[in-house]
Amino acid sequence: MREVKLANQLTVLSMGVAAVLWSQAASAATVENLPNTTLQTITVTANSSVRDNVQEGSVYIDDYTPAAQASHLSDFLEVVPGVSVGGTSSVNQRIRVRGLDDTNLKVTIDGARQEGALFYHMGDVTIDPDLLKQAEVAVGNNSVTLGNDAIGGAVAFETVDAADLLKPGQKIGAKLHAGYGSNNDELLTSATVYGAPAENVDLLAYYGKRDAEAGEDGEGRKIQTEDSEGENILLKAGAHIANDHRVGASFSRTENKGKFPLRPDFPAGGWNPIIPQEVKRDTYALDYTYNPSNRLIDVDTNVYQSKTQILRDSDYLKNPGFEFDAQVKTTGAKVQNTSVIDSSIIDGITGTHKLIAGIEHYKKESDMSRDFVKSGSDEATNTSVYLEDQWQVGKLSLTPGVRYDRYESPEFVSGGKTYDNVVGALAASYEIAPRTQVFASYTELFNGPDLSQAIFNSNGAGTYVNSDLKAEEGANAEVGVTTTLRDLTIADDALQLSAKYFETDIENYIEFVRAGDGRVGLDCATGQLNGSCQGVINKDEDYKIKGVELAADYRTNNFSMGLSYERARSEGEDTGYSISSVSGSSSESGDKYMVNLGYAPTDTTELGWRSTYVASLTPNTGGDDIKKPNYDVHDIFMSYSPKQVEGLKATVGVYNLFDETYASHASRIVKPREDGALRTDFEMGRNIKTSLTYQF
Repeated sequence: MREVKLANQLTVLSMGVAAVLWSQAASAATVENLPNTTLQTITVTANSSVRDNVQEGSVYIDDYTPAAQASHLSDFLEVVPGVSVGGTSSVNQRIRVRGLDDTNLKVTIDGARQEGALFYHMGDVTIDPDLLKQAEVAVGNNSVTLGNDAIGGAVAFETVDAADLLKPGQKIGAKLHAGYGSNNDELLTSATVYGAPAENVDLLAYYGKRDAEAGEDGEGRKIQTEDSEGENILLKAGAHIANDHRVGASFSRTENKGKFPLRPDFPAGGWNPIIPQEVKRDTYALDYTYNPSNRLIDVDTNVYQSKTQILRDSDYLKNPGFEFDAQVKTTGAKVQNTSVIDSSIIDGITGTHKLIAGIEHYKKESDMSRDFVKSGSDEATNTSVYLEDQWQVGKLSLTPGVRYDRYESPEFVSGGKTYDNVVGALAASYEIAPRTQVFASYTELFNGPDLSQAIFNSNGAGTYVNSDLKAEEGANAEVGVTTTLRDLTIADDALQLSAKYFETDIENYIEFVRAGDGRVGLDCATGQLNGSCQGVINKDEDYKIKGVELAADYRTNNFSMGLSYERARSEGEDTGYSISSVSGSSSESGDKYMVNLGYAPTDTTELGWRSTYVASLTPNTGGDDIKKPNYDVHDIFMSYSPKQVEGLKATVGVYNLFDETYASHASRIVKPREDGALRTDFEMGRNIKTSLTYQF
């Protein structure tokens, strides 16, 4: 099959769905001379699966200006329809896909799973955007390759490689980067050194430092931390052995220190005092690939260990009881082989099969040590095998898949119960007209009981251990259509349109019930409500999430315009209540509209405008429903690469241009206390960012 690539000189202003749109054009023609002004770099293949090109979105950091200047995952991930990111600080980044938070997502960094939860007042994803080259999102679970802990989909972060930076024939190089944000006096400095000392060896070393003060919302009120220091390290080495083998090793660290609020998802001050805290993630990874000329063999293997840790010092408050050391560690390995089989191998069957077979095993462990409170630890393991067949027959593509999981649950959550589960999936697409395809997919879901939040580990003390707990199950179904229209107003322009409808059913939804401080806990013996123990239960009703995602993208030689709309709503089958959220209120977000404009007046200058409008929403929680107000935010940015100095790039952007006072619907939104203290996690007001990059 012919492969069509829109290489690094192409960026797409289409809110993350360009992968959908260009997959349809791939089988017809190569698109050339498109603007280098906007969102992401897309590589598509004519025989790619529905899952690859219709149900995933990628953001390439260097090619999307807000991502290149990002200090928070929300700066770029929200450009993918269906994705929202809550929290306003480096220690509180909460990713949601169609309303489901990261405890229901498979999150990886360079293939290493980031499992478990630490503290419900903090985010569980610890990474600085400056380390990244790409973020790929599976919007919804549409493939058996994702596996356990992926009901809502997956987010795969990839850090930069030496091969991404080395120029043809270059043996050694360096990249220096400095950035400044006016709202919180944030200063970022980083340096990357990379090289190829031998033809088959590549090396990279990165160090970055990010310092910031407290920012202000649109009304001038201080938000979040008093001060923070971030430090990032990335080390990578790789070697090609003969022509078919490659081995690699990497280490990455993100560390944030500072005086953060006791509960980082609330504004600091008064009832929520600041306290010295440290959040650190270390990830070690080894990878091996074997890709000979034989089309039946393409082996990809990785082994990893990732550990995230929270350290707090209560001496600062002169009030013991708040100090703890909590951590979650995940150790795992995955082996996957891809085989391409055509009709010359299997008689009587036409078309091309792309068989993906894999085995994965990982173990997640949580540990807690806390003053004046019983400490403890727990663990869970998962082993799985899967097979997926991407079958291309003319205009028709079929992708069946099957997966088996054996999940050994945490001892102090569900009594160490073992779950054996088999799920299946089927996706299909058909080209009903030139450059127009309809597609559909159905994927069964499985999610074993997760570790308890690490700070609540107590080896069963004060906990109801639910040995009758059921695993979460369900299904995700999607249907849609995409089309590409060319030469509408001038030669070589293009308009791509896509529409998608989805339904996600979740059975046996698992909910954590806290006790103490006036909360209604569980009976320590029976697990019924109105007790004094904390624990995990299955909700009495099943949930359904329904929604749509629409996108339109128009491009000419040096101008691009993208529009998108997304909506997702959850509902209990008996009560009609929305799915609850650990960040307060519910998981619901208002309908989101996004506009992106890009213009390249010269080959050295790029201009962009991004507008985001989120409609107001009052979730149905069955209690004191809190309205989430609408907001309208605009960002403008420009980059300039002078021809006189090769490798130099200057960027400036004004984010939240009109100083809007707002909170993301994925953040904590709570009514003020009786004393008037704010409890909503407001976003930054106007913020002018400048950055300078020099690569040589």
